[in-house]
Amino acid sequence: MRIWTMSAVAAGVIAACAAPEMPLPPEGAALYAKNCALCHGPAGRGDGPMAAGLSPAPADLTRIAARAGGEFPRADVLSTIDGYTRMDMDQAQDMPEFGLLLRGETVPVDVGDGQFTPVPRPLAALLVYLESIQEG
Repeated sequence: MRIWTMSAVAAGVIAACAAPEMPLPPEGAALYAKNCALCHGPAGRGDGPMAAGLSPAPADLTRIAARAGGEFPRADVLSTIDGYTRMDMDQAQDMPEFGLLLRGETVPVDVGDGQFTPVPRPLAALLVYLESIQEG
């Protein structure tokens, strides 16, 4: 009985130490629909119902990789969503900073340099979703 109990405790400790898995695109799609689609459109093409009155116009999110030379720029996308790269901009930006809305448990994300960076799960979910909708 004691060996079984020790084995169960060890299994629980190992399970608790397992790294959280990256979210799948549907998790990010739900966050996108709630927070981004009004401006960027339901398919991410920058044609949402609020887009007409915005300057600059919302970006076509299906062409992020194409604009970056064919490779999806994970670090830049994360920084844009959470507002980090827009903090010091002189021009007015219509895109709100989502950093405070995207908190939570972290997951390890390779941001393109081969190193894993802890990223809040909602932010990682949006990243995975946006990467999944890229078009040539």
